[in-house]
Amino acid sequence: MVRIAAAFERARSQGRAAIALYFTVGYPDVAATVTGVRAALRGGADIIELGVPFSDPLADGATIQRSSTAALREGVTLDTCLETAALIRREDDQTPILFMGYYNPFYQYGIDRLAEKAAEVGVDGLIVPDLPPEEAGALDAGLAPRGLALIYLVAPTSPDDRVRIIGESARGFVYCVSLTGITGERDEVSADVPGLTARVRARTALPLALGFGISRPEHVAAVSPIVDAVVIGSAMVNLMGDTGDEHREAAVESYVRSLTEAGRLAGAGHAPSAGGSA
Repeated sequence: MVRIAAAFERARSQGRAAIALYFTVGYPDVAATVTGVRAALRGGADIIELGVPFSDPLADGATIQRSSTAALREGVTLDTCLETAALIRREDDQTPILFMGYYNPFYQYGIDRLAEKAAEVGVDGLIVPDLPPEEAGALDAGLAPRGLALIYLVAPTSPDDRVRIIGESARGFVYCVSLTGITGERDEVSADVPGLTARVRARTALPLALGFGISRPEHVAAVSPIVDAVVIGSAMVNLMGDTGDEHREAAVESYVRSLTEAGRLAGAGHAPSAGGSA
């Protein structure tokens, strides 16, 4: 979790929200995932989320579902994801790498085995959308001794007592879902965001990351003053899949640079979170 705390601190010291980018491992292929992450880092990405493909997602919209199906057809497994993380980590020892995936593949792989290998290759934590704190004891027991974060999601529909439980259970940061629904690009940021982030801030000292429906520089600019990180998923997956091999790296780097610059310009009044580490 040291790298996670350091990433938030670096962004905070620059008066901006951190930029987190999501890549489905193996989409459009594993090599493209690695080069895409490299390009995102050159563009200024602060956090990398590697999506673990799964056949039955609950929170993902059409874009990420499609990318996961394609990756599974190409034989991508959890071992593939660990190998991909290792390749990225060999070139970058500072940027947090998080796995975002559903509990079934992690459970089937073996919690202790996963935690050991994740720590070994330089993964910093897991985001598990379908795992509530009450059922996370086994995973938490595997991750915590190895210094890995376990990150939970809160939604606009989460009641205050639920937000408090999540805030007390999470390590690394709290992932705020900007809307009631699934992942995917939207035209505007949900009007629920200010109220949600205010409720979560009142119940945890952890940094807050905002995701779902965030895709444009103007979205980043709009929310940067009230969160500690902004997560871009479906837009990045679309860019990876829709851009030809010869142009993909340049397109990813340019897109990420536009996001980081929007956050930088909007971040003059960015207020640090009450906490900042975990």
